[in-house]
Amino acid sequence: MTHRSAVLLMLLVTLMWSSAGVVTRHLDAARGFEITFWRSAFNALALVAILGVMQGRALWGAMRGAAVWASGVCWAVMFTAFMVALSLTTVANVLVTMSLSPLFTAIFARVFLRQPVPARTWWAIVVAGAGIAWMFGGQLGGPLAGVVVALGVPLAAASNWCLLQKVGQGGRGHAAAGPSSAPDMLPAVLIGALLSMAAMLPLAWPLQAGAHDLGLLGFLGVFQLAVPCLLAVRLARELPSHEIALLGQAETLLGVLWAWAFAGEHPGSAALIGGSLVLAALIANEALAPPSVKPVPLKNA
Repeated sequence: MTHRSAVLLMLLVTLMWSSAGVVTRHLDAARGFEITFWRSAFNALALVAILGVMQGRALWGAMRGAAVWASGVCWAVMFTAFMVALSLTTVANVLVTMSLSPLFTAIFARVFLRQPVPARTWWAIVVAGAGIAWMFGGQLGGPLAGVVVALGVPLAAASNWCLLQKVGQGGRGHAAAGPSSAPDMLPAVLIGALLSMAAMLPLAWPLQAGAHDLGLLGFLGVFQLAVPCLLAVRLARELPSHEIALLGQAETLLGVLWAWAFAGEHPGSAALIGGSLVLAALIANEALAPPSVKPVPLKNA
């Protein structure tokens, strides 16, 4: 896969991720924790079907190992902390806190993977973060407990992207050892979905969703979580972890645009200016990248 193809595919992933906000605007009864429960439940069902076709009975054996479970816990935190944080603080606080993901990922990649981060990417991270802060700056405030919970999302994402890349690069570096030299990390997404579903059920009970809501939540579970998350795991073998996190910032921008186009929520001038900064940062980072950018090989310990 070329670098450009990987970037375009990652943007498709963020496009699918960004559908959550506009779809949930059309729900009738499901709210809060119940949305997360059903979304994770349908995510788990879709993953069992997809991975079952891909791996057969070997799927259950692939759900073993420290790396797979560590990644699974990261996915579970990413799936659930967002909704828990929304119940404790404002949407603006949560989204601005989540915009720290590229910064954390770049730091983790530098410290744990010894992976140099290009200067253009540092600048892009700063500009994109400033853009998201501009978009929601006027709405900041409220309890800090939600911010602390929201911090779990960028921290878990940074840990997960670095872990996936380390495992993927380790597999390529030891290809001669055979196909079992590195664990298959796709089942980690299923582990995360199951953990999220189990954690949310007590908080979501009693369930209120009807057939209309279940149809929309089923769409989110399959096309907003299961498919893009599997693609993201694959792309962690092609793109540096800090670049994946930076491209993921497009999710916020796209989410605002979909709410504007399909839910009648006008973003306002601050969101348009901030979104322009995010878009400019993403375009500049990719436009200035050398044509043959590849993940930097890990140094031997």
